[in-house]
Amino acid sequence: MTRYIALLRGINISGKNKISMPELKTALGEKGFADVKTYLNSGNVLFSDDEPDAVKLAERISTIILETFHLEIPVFVISQDELKCLLSKAPSWWGSDSKDIYDNLIFAIAPHSIETVADKIGEPSAELEKVQICGNAAFWSFDRKLYAKANWWKKTATPGIGEMITIRTANTLRKIAEL
Repeated sequence: MTRYIALLRGINISGKNKISMPELKTALGEKGFADVKTYLNSGNVLFSDDEPDAVKLAERISTIILETFHLEIPVFVISQDELKCLLSKAPSWWGSDSKDIYDNLIFAIAPHSIETVADKIGEPSAELEKVQICGNAAFWSFDRKLYAKANWWKKTATPGIGEMITIRTANTLRKIAEL
């Protein structure tokens, strides 16, 4: 079995799209996923399965969420090994311990590509943010104090873009890569 990570988009934010992690863990286990674990309350799920197609797994999880919680939630799935490989390719400016910089990784949810997302958002704001595409993800860092002026910050949650992606912090991803 392969170890996977499912990243649910836009749950448990300001009282919207509420999903209990223990209930989600139970629902996924009852539907055949093995060794299900959750991390934090923001929709990070680790599980094992024999299915080699991450897109099919994401669709299965979305269906389970719809049936169980009556919510249409976009899901991105990546194998734990693929996540570790992706993190090993991080640019030198990403994932530092600097308290002045916020480091995220943006994943494009199938059928979307990160190139399409980047084209829709446009160029990052010079001096405020950095972006580097790697596979179907983008390493993204920005100045914590000036984030509101950053082009990518303003656009990642806008209609037409927000539903195409899910975003996690460097620290969260490093943790779930090792769980």
